[in-house]
Amino acid sequence: MSLIVDTSVIISVITNEIHKKKIIKLTKGEELIAPVSLHWEIANAFSAMFKRGVISLEQAKEAIKYYSQIKLRLVEVDLDKTLEIAFKYNIYAYDAYFIVCAKQFKSKLISLDKGLIWVAKQNKITTLEV
Repeated sequence: MSLIVDTSVIISVITNEIHKKKIIKLTKGEELIAPVSLHWEIANAFSAMFKRGVISLEQAKEAIKYYSQIKLRLVEVDLDKTLEIAFKYNIYAYDAYFIVCAKQFKSKLISLDKGLIWVAKQNKITTLEV
């Protein structure tokens, strides 16, 4: 079975946050899929952490080593559909990519983002909440 994983889930795991063990348990044995934008979102999340002074460059690089070990299938998503979702729900395209991805693969979505989970439910996407 496939499972769409969003940026919040990956960041939580690779930075050893409180939800890590539960996320690993929920995703075990699943084919993990994400839009190709995930790479850029990971880097953007770390740059935001740099600005807030909550992580060092060395810590971010160490987390990226863990990220590279996660078996992920990165896929392209339809940009027209992404824009339709972003417009309809007034969300960023980066969030809409995950919705489109889940619909495209008829897969569940796992996220820590309550807003993204709400939009997923509006689109009849099954969610795994952590």
